[in-house]
Amino acid sequence: MPTHIILLILFAALLHASWNALLRGGDDKLWSMTIMCVAVAIVSSVGALFMVAPAPESWPYAALSASLHVGYNLFLVRTYRSGDLGQTYPVSRGSSPVLITVCASLFAGEVVGATAMIGITLVSAGIISLAFKGRKLEIPGLPYALGTGCFIAAYSVTDGIGGRLSGAPMAYTAWMCASWGVLMPMTYVLLRDARSLVTIRPGFFTAFCGGLVSLLAYGIVIYAMSEAPMGAVSALRETSVLFAALIGYFFLGESLTARKLIACAVIATGILLIG
Repeated sequence: MPTHIILLILFAALLHASWNALLRGGDDKLWSMTIMCVAVAIVSSVGALFMVAPAPESWPYAALSASLHVGYNLFLVRTYRSGDLGQTYPVSRGSSPVLITVCASLFAGEVVGATAMIGITLVSAGIISLAFKGRKLEIPGLPYALGTGCFIAAYSVTDGIGGRLSGAPMAYTAWMCASWGVLMPMTYVLLRDARSLVTIRPGFFTAFCGGLVSLLAYGIVIYAMSEAPMGAVSALRETSVLFAALIGYFFLGESLTARKLIACAVIATGILLIG
């Protein structure tokens, strides 16, 4: 994998961990997530006006991905209502790289070398191990965390294929994110009401900025998946858990134990094998 792609993905990982920390720290996570999506919709819609439209073959993938992202948002919000960022985030993110590798092989015909596969497995194992306490994986809302990982795998492979068919990964990102940014507020209104969505409250600016950060992070990932194997890109992207562990320690009062440091070393080894 080219060095510039690896560096871009690692930067996206840092951005991804940052907006997840913003969401985890909010009081009303569904509202915060929806405001983030409003920001995504506004910027994506404006950006799409200045881009050549993606190829029509990619449009069904953009629509499917937008719907999958809404499901991901709902599961992620439900996951973060219970459990530390340092526990729930690793399960959600760590379960996806191997799933993506398998699905990319089945649906996109990708073949991953033995060394890269070992690296992907190490990254996933190291990430999930961050969630253990002793020998037990006791996380409130564990099914939601695993469900979030399944949604990540589904939309990642969808976007990997769609981005390649589009001929213009950034335009594809804008179209998909604009659709997602419209569907999520509609879902919020159905679950709650329109009035609470448009009411400005503390945390609005933080959530809005978080949306912009998430858009940049995922745009980088879609571009990377158009240039490199999806499973490897996903595994590198999930190094965001390293950043999440540090953010949780320094800003959210979560612990950083010897077990977490060992897991981080395993993840780093996996990254080297992939790279």
